[in-house]
Amino acid sequence: MRVLLILLSVILLQAKEQTIGFAGGCFWGVEKHFENLKGVKSAVSGYAGGNFENPSYKKILSYRYDTPKGVVNYAETVKVVYDDSKISTKELIKSFWELHDPTQKNRQGNDRGNNYRSEIFYTTPEQKQIAMQTKAEYQKLLSKAGYGKIVTKIEPLKHFYKAEEYHQDYLKKHPNGYCPNHATGVKFVAEKNKTISPIGGKEIVVIDAKDCPFCEKFKRDVLNGYKGQVPLRVAKSYELKGFKLKTKLNATPTILFIVDGKELFAHRGYWSAKEFYKALGLFKLGKDSEAFKVAFAKGTDSRFCKQYDKFKHTGDGVFIDTLSGDVLFDTKDRFNSGTGWLSFYKAVPGSVIFKEDNSYGMHRIEVIAKKSGIHLGHVFDRADGRKRFCINATMLEFVPREEIKK
Repeated sequence: MRVLLILLSVILLQAKEQTIGFAGGCFWGVEKHFENLKGVKSAVSGYAGGNFENPSYKKILSYRYDTPKGVVNYAETVKVVYDDSKISTKELIKSFWELHDPTQKNRQGNDRGNNYRSEIFYTTPEQKQIAMQTKAEYQKLLSKAGYGKIVTKIEPLKHFYKAEEYHQDYLKKHPNGYCPNHATGVKFVAEKNKTISPIGGKEIVVIDAKDCPFCEKFKRDVLNGYKGQVPLRVAKSYELKGFKLKTKLNATPTILFIVDGKELFAHRGYWSAKEFYKALGLFKLGKDSEAFKVAFAKGTDSRFCKQYDKFKHTGDGVFIDTLSGDVLFDTKDRFNSGTGWLSFYKAVPGSVIFKEDNSYGMHRIEVIAKKSGIHLGHVFDRADGRKRFCINATMLEFVPREEIKK
């Protein structure tokens, strides 16, 4: 009796478990997409749809443009094993259509060749029926949105060869890269998509995508702590309206630096806080400005500079990092040292870090903004036992106390 119960449990488990293959361009991004879906038990990168034995990545690349007579090349495919009691076949296949552009033949974005073709490899008659049905539904939606004919092949999964180990979980193994983004933005269930337009002047727009680990990492490491005065917005690629861009939005994250709606420069992929703030310094301060040299080449403001004169007698408030927006100093701690540089008894706790500086034959302690990493100045001991933070005014912005965001 116990053996029969175990066998019945195994049979029921197998009944729920299904396998299907998806080819939609480079398998790295396709694998990442499906392994994040609830109900998917495994997503493995490999090769399917060809007719020669033991394909390798090198071999299929050699056939991607010129395939010998009688040879059918393989498509970069992800074999998905899923529990259909937790995610339906229809939901899974719909997500595949929305994941990429099925109207592109033998390519996705910049990846070109027959190994990048769009294809569904079914293992049951039901999967084939659902694939055909959803293809027809999606074709209507794509046509309405101005796209061409779907070129995706729908074939049985006859042979699947697992790809080389370095292709498995590739995006996890390379955490500072980017996620390919070839989605059309066309959805089976119409969403009320927001649109964003240029706001004028300087701004930053970050293009992200659902289930993009590099986007999430960039948000954690940089965006969530950003309080700078250059406006920053996050959007999907299809939500932008009225911008003049040079960079293709087929990778996420993409960080766009915009002036009056026109792209000045951009970066595709993850950036550390150090990399982001240096780019922001270039954008806001200007590469040839004295302020940029102070921030990133340990320069020093001229004594009694214009910014010093502006900040030496402000009202009650705080001084923030000109790039990150972090509060660094308080007017309550400001005093006139007579040196021609802004002076404070202390910095806001946790806002700065200190580093030994032995340049120019002197021994000093450098003061660095903790978040942005910009050079602020130096700190010295006073005769009365207190400290004097000698700070470059060009690295700061003033905010009246009543305007401080709570």
